Amino acid sequence: MNWLPLDKLRALIPLPPGLRVESMHSAHIAAVIAALRSWYPDVAYGSNSGYLRDEFYRQRVCLDGGDAKDVQVFTIWFGDELVGLWSPEREVDSLALYARVVAIAPQHADAGLTRQITAGMEDVARKMGAAFMYALVTLKHPYVAQALEGAGYRLLGFWPGFDRELVAGVVKRVYQAVYAKLLVPEDRVLRPDPKNLTPGAKALFELLFSD
Repeated sequence: MNWLPLDKLRALIPLPPGLRVESMHSAHIAAVIAALRSWYPDVAYGSNSGYLRDEFYRQRVCLDGGDAKDVQVFTIWFGDELVGLWSPEREVDSLALYARVVAIAPQHADAGLTRQITAGMEDVARKMGAAFMYALVTLKHPYVAQALEGAGYRLLGFWPGFDRELVAGVVKRVYQAVYAKLLVPEDRVLRPDPKNLTPGAKALFELLFSD
């Protein structure tokens, strides 16, 4: 499950006029960290806090045109101004793509970029050979959840206390919504035998997958 070349990714995720997407460069690490601190201060406390550390990019992120690592960071520019980024992580053994971070500068929040990226990343994932996509979503606002639901993702439930956020000046463990989308036909997926499910698991499975 290889990352697509940047030109192919750009073709699958067209952005509004004046905006362009670039892959992550070492020279942009400091600018990305500063932008994230400004746009998304909660990132400092949770599972994505690595995006505020230089060594995270150098150890785990594809940099300067390389594609051998499992985390990508794509930056969005308006001229010389950094106005957004998104970061997927591939899970090669399970052929899955995890949508880790989407962050857009406030002055471009109404441009529909989150929806465009969400829709386009599905096409990217299919071209890469992914069979499954998922995201963990904050419940502080509805915007990312709305974008995912609009793109056909299924709400699977909630992770209670998985991540951490700053709440009224105090760091607390928080609930997150779990969204996912299957990218292969249903006939390639084995459904569990009901006799192997507990009553609670059976009830939840029927609620989520009765269609």
